[in-house]
Amino acid sequence: MRNGGENRGRLLLVILIVSSLFLITLDLRGVNVLDGLRSGTQTALSPFQRAGNVVLTPVKNFVNDITHLGRTRNQIEDLRKQNQKLREQLILRKNQDGEIEQLKSILDLAGTARFKIVSAKVISQGSSLAFTRTITIDAGSGNGIKKNMTVISGNGLVGVVKEVFSNSAIVMLATDPAFKVGVRIAGTQQIGILVGLGSSTANLQLLDNQTTIKVGDILLARGSINAQPFVPGVPVGRVTSVSNAAGAVTQSATVKYFADFGTLGVVSVVVKAPKADPRDALTPVKPVPTPIPTVTVFVTPTPSASPSGN
Repeated sequence: MRNGGENRGRLLLVILIVSSLFLITLDLRGVNVLDGLRSGTQTALSPFQRAGNVVLTPVKNFVNDITHLGRTRNQIEDLRKQNQKLREQLILRKNQDGEIEQLKSILDLAGTARFKIVSAKVISQGSSLAFTRTITIDAGSGNGIKKNMTVISGNGLVGVVKEVFSNSAIVMLATDPAFKVGVRIAGTQQIGILVGLGSSTANLQLLDNQTTIKVGDILLARGSINAQPFVPGVPVGRVTSVSNAAGAVTQSATVKYFADFGTLGVVSVVVKAPKADPRDALTPVKPVPTPIPTVTVFVTPTPSASPSGN
């Protein structure tokens, strides 16, 4: 029995080898027997291929979607980082442009008055142990700055130096309630004392009750002995309201500072005052009111019909 099985296996092997050689020979001679077999095989297997595609296509699509989703998330994150970087660059550019404009206006003011100044950037704003309204600047004794020097912006008086370090200094702002400065009404000899109120406005006390003061008057720093703490002629503010209480010994008024304390980026310290008082040379020009346009209407009379004669 075992020998019979081995003989049948050998016979089958010989038949397969002979058949293979026969088919290869026909294929080499150009007989399209194999093509028919291939076509038949393809036809027989096509239903299984279609079934496989139906099952595998959603899986392939799902895998592709996951891959694309990961790439999309990475692209979105890259775009977000680029956008944030561009925003930071834009803010930095705007700040730099603003500081350049502030420095230009300071140089114009100092040049007109012939002040010798040291410009510095504002590195912080807040309060100190002794004062509630201060800024810290990035220049100090190493730059020639000393206590009780006047600090200005392009619009006018900012404050006075109170503490000095080698590379920085603390400036008490004119808005501090402890701040006081002698002022003069521009174009006159009338003087008074201006006191900070903790905001963009200050209170003016005139020393002469007979002084005439009105809304819109401009105040300039009167100046101190040896120009410290205040150099003369620096614009301080404009009168916004006047109080003339009956029987009052002095007149008082509310003044709005010229300096914009909320946007200080660059300031300058006056390290040397001019020999001559600039007087009214730094007085800001009063704003010209915008004219209201008028409309003129011309009416052309309609000619009346001439009476007809009968």
